[in-house]
Amino acid sequence: MAHRVNWFEIPVVDLARATRFYEAVLSTTLKVEDFHGTRLAVFTRKQEGDVTGALVHSAHLRPSLEGSRVYLDAGTDLDGAIRRVAQAGGKVLVEKTSIGVLGSFAVVRDTEGNAVALHAHVTAH
Repeated sequence: MAHRVNWFEIPVVDLARATRFYEAVLSTTLKVEDFHGTRLAVFTRKQEGDVTGALVHSAHLRPSLEGSRVYLDAGTDLDGAIRRVAQAGGKVLVEKTSIGVLGSFAVVRDTEGNAVALHAHVTAH
């Protein structure tokens, strides 16, 4: 396998609300499905081999600002994604931060109380 990470789950209280938040912030569409009795909203892959994951509503998972942090690909418009956070009901916790040749990131709180990072790679000019 090409990646050490192959799946992530972001716990949510309200799957519909969280799905709207992530679709708005990332300008994407998530696929809502039922997997062995658990409701998921799956981040779609841009291409075969991409790492993906899902928003998960489960009694066994709780949203949190602490613990592991997922860095989601904000594409080429990190500034736009950051602007959409508040409009979609979230809050920016760490403003856009440059990490040099690795790009930039911001940390946000989603509608469910999770801290997630939005990341954009440096684009070649």
